[in-house]
Amino acid sequence: MSTSRPKRIEEAEVVLPCRDLGPALAFFTDRLGFRVEAVFPADSPRTVILSAGGLRVRLDRDATGDPGRLRLGCADPTLADGPTRLEAPNGTRIDLVATDPPLVLPPLATSFVVTRFDDGAFHPGRAGMRYRDLIPDRQGGRIIASHIHIPDGGPVPDYVHYHRVRFQLIYCYRGWVKVVYEDQGSPFTMQAGDCVLQPPRIRHRVLESSPDLEVVEIGSPAEHETFADPGCALPTLSADPSRDFDGQRFLLHVAADAEWDDEPGRGFQARDLGMAAATGRLVDARVLRGEESARVDLEPADAELRFGFVLQGGLMLAVGRAGDAVETTALSRGDACVIPKGFAGAATVSGPATELLLITVD
Repeated sequence: MSTSRPKRIEEAEVVLPCRDLGPALAFFTDRLGFRVEAVFPADSPRTVILSAGGLRVRLDRDATGDPGRLRLGCADPTLADGPTRLEAPNGTRIDLVATDPPLVLPPLATSFVVTRFDDGAFHPGRAGMRYRDLIPDRQGGRIIASHIHIPDGGPVPDYVHYHRVRFQLIYCYRGWVKVVYEDQGSPFTMQAGDCVLQPPRIRHRVLESSPDLEVVEIGSPAEHETFADPGCALPTLSADPSRDFDGQRFLLHVAADAEWDDEPGRGFQARDLGMAAATGRLVDARVLRGEESARVDLEPADAELRFGFVLQGGLMLAVGRAGDAVETTALSRGDACVIPKGFAGAATVSGPATELLLITVD
């Protein structure tokens, strides 16, 4: 009885035209460290198959077309005696790049920003999620904040992945979401008001959500890489809650267990989300709440920026740079703002039971 083989791709090759195999073979093996996998026919070779770093290359005398371009990741991009851009004898262009380059932050371009819930359309994003941009100018590419919505409840088509970031914070705004994180034990469910710090490179996965889940996500830099890690099984076999990830540690803030403290000002209380300790004081995050006419003063700060998102209610924001006219702006539920470095002013509640998520990035 014959058995059918699984329908899957078992190997893949990049075909590169190559009229003269000898010089190209020497270049790929001697200079770049490729390994010979096959040569045929033996008496008069027309094809050579090489491999390196999971890539298979077929040098083919009979192939035609553009000789192509290869991007090769290396621990040391100068492995080919210095240059990082090369051309093989067959014309293939080679880019040698670092496999784990340092994170580069774009220069900060500060501006006062207000985004309105009524003006912002959601657009499709990763894993079936819908995104609304809360900082359209990205402060020069330095930071991104998104209002994320999952309309349909149930399993989320996510996969184990991680991000190359400076920091990333997720606040559960409405509904609930079940997630799992590397070295943090069994999957857990975040409820409205809960918050996590996702330190750089921590593997994680979104498993399931309630209908109409909404979260607020803020991270830096604005454009960052998301990598799948299919070889990582979550939850991990052992837990290490205090593990260091590039100078930060994972944090889960549970709103139901949190205490509210009086905030300097008039009538506001604050719920500290614990981000300062978890990020080495890079990020501070808190929820402010107050009744009508409550006021909190926003002193001039050397911080990179302050980001606010109105969770419920409404407030009047009056801010400006020292010596300039103060700009007064009404904010309602779902509105967001960026208060840049050097700006000061005050926020005054204009509606009942107002709550403001306020994040400061140093």
